[in-house]
Amino acid sequence: MSNRTLPLDDRLYAYLLGKSLREPAVLAALRAETASHPRVNMQIAPEQGQFMQMLVRLIGARRAIEVGVFTGYSSLAVALALPEDGRLLACDISEEYTAIARRHWKLAGVAHKIELVLAPALATLDARLAAGEAGRYDFAFIDADKGGYRAYYERLLALIRPGGLIAVDNTLWSGAVADPDAQDADTLAIRDFNDHLLADQRVDLSLVPIGDGLTLARRRN
Repeated sequence: MSNRTLPLDDRLYAYLLGKSLREPAVLAALRAETASHPRVNMQIAPEQGQFMQMLVRLIGARRAIEVGVFTGYSSLAVALALPEDGRLLACDISEEYTAIARRHWKLAGVAHKIELVLAPALATLDARLAAGEAGRYDFAFIDADKGGYRAYYERLLALIRPGGLIAVDNTLWSGAVADPDAQDADTLAIRDFNDHLLADQRVDLSLVPIGDGLTLARRRN
């Protein structure tokens, strides 16, 4: 028995996947294609995608936002978990990366659920707020430039409804956040973001050690 989170060596991680992962073929195909991409480290782990699908279903999400699409694994996972009339606003700036995403969304039959906006995410989120969409979303996922995390979070906190959930990727940052010698800009930004959320009484908070660290912030009523 243990009163703290178990470390996962390769054998235990393989067991975890073998006994819990139910990855649809459409997601597995996208993950396989992305495996040869030079930026493959930007893709979330499959068990994290499945965990996010569980969260989307648990809160009954119908409208979601993603900041940072890459090749579309997380957006595809979320779209598959949304109901048929659900919608996902996907924010990114790369035509190259999202071309892969769009192809797989279409193959999976969920392209009609996803609105991709290729523009700086802050401009997209501000436009939605200006259009009166505050409080109209249920779920949001941030996985983009680390220096922008706090600004994205603040916009998303206004856009999601009370009881809605924001999930934030990379908040353990391969352990660098706990290494005092790590002083690069991305690590400092994530440390600052983590400190900001800990002090934020507008949300319920949990930092889950899945993937590279996934912070969950539920907007309080």
